[in-house]
Amino acid sequence: MNWLLLFAAGLFEMAWAIGLKYTEGFTRLWPSVGTAIAMILSVVLLGIAMKSLPVGTAYAVWVGVGAVGTAILGIILFGESANIGRLLSLALILAGIVGLKLATP
Repeated sequence: MNWLLLFAAGLFEMAWAIGLKYTEGFTRLWPSVGTAIAMILSVVLLGIAMKSLPVGTAYAVWVGVGAVGTAILGIILFGESANIGRLLSLALILAGIVGLKLATP
């Protein structure tokens, strides 16, 4: 269950990272409110997941899910570069997430 919460926390991290783009420096009300809510939910879910998961693993997976997801959404939503170097780097981060999951008792 805690792995599911951790994954959800990573999804909310993606949401707030992408949301930051839409807040335009926190000058737009509703994107700013949504981003703030996503930030809070992300950290709360991370904290709950850390009750039973190792801190290093939980934090690294949270950041990794957020980073990979945000980079992919940046490519899809904002037309950011999808060159081979970026994609291979994202694959390495994903491999690290899977490795940490498999190596954690």
